[in-house]
Parts: sequence; structure tokens; C-alpha cells
Amino acid sequence: FIRMPVALSHRFMVEIDGLLVAGFSEVSGLSAETEVHEYAEGGLNQYVHRFPSHTRFAPIVLKRGLTLTNDLWNWYADVIEGKIKRKNGAIILFDPTFLEFRRWNFYEAYPIKWTGPDLNATSSEIAFESIELAHNGFKAALF
Repeated sequence: FIRMPVALSHRFMVEIDGLLVAGFSEVSGLSAETEVHEYAEGGLNQYVHRFPSHTRFAPIVLKRGLTLTNDLWNWYADVIEGKIKRKNGAIILFDPTFLEFRRWNFYEAYPIKWTGPDLNATSSEIAFESIELAHNGFKAALF
């Protein structure tokens, strides 16, 4: 019997341009989908031919509690001004002993949406900001 290591979804870090970026509480958008072109061949009624076409990668969304730095907003503010600075990054998942379990390297990302906190005087929730990144794909790496 071989014991397979498991990874818990709350043990992760985000790296952008080789630097670990602190405190993201949520990452979503690790998704890729290949479009399929269907072709019905005359006289063939059992199935339809399906040919792969373009692959689309969903935007990666990074969410974290507000910090004293404006680094995410500043990166997005540059986009607003037409200064696109593409960055490579990675989402790193750790095993229970905090060894790197899996990594998703993403390429040439830049922010396309920034969302500030929802403010409510009757709530005691943490104020979060999020940034949505367009990118040119990712690759998974196992360790």
C-alpha cells in the first residue's frame, strides 16, 4: 500500500516576478478550456467529429486583506494609464509539512480588474481587495 501525500487548499502562496507576495486568502481562476469545432460527416450517424481549436485561460483572481502597501492598486493604476507591465508568477501549494507540493506557473500577466473592500459600519469582517489577472497561460509542475 502506497501512501499518497495530500495537499490542503489553505496552504498556498503567490509569487509574482520571483517574489512571494504576502497574505492572499483566496486564489481562483486556475482554469483552462479548449474550444471544440464539431463536424458532422455525411452518412455517419453514430457520432460527430470533434476537433480541438483555441484554448482559453480564465483570469486568475487574487484576494487578500487590505495591507499598508498599494502595490496591487499601483500595478492596476499603470494599466489605466496605458502602461502595461506584464509579470510572470506562480501559485504554490504546500503539503501538510509545508513542502512544495504543486506549482502553477503563469505567464505575462497583467491586471484587468481591481476590486476594493465592501465597507459596512455594522459588520466586523476583514476588508478585502482583489485583483484579476489576464495571462497567457499556465503550466502545472509537480514536486
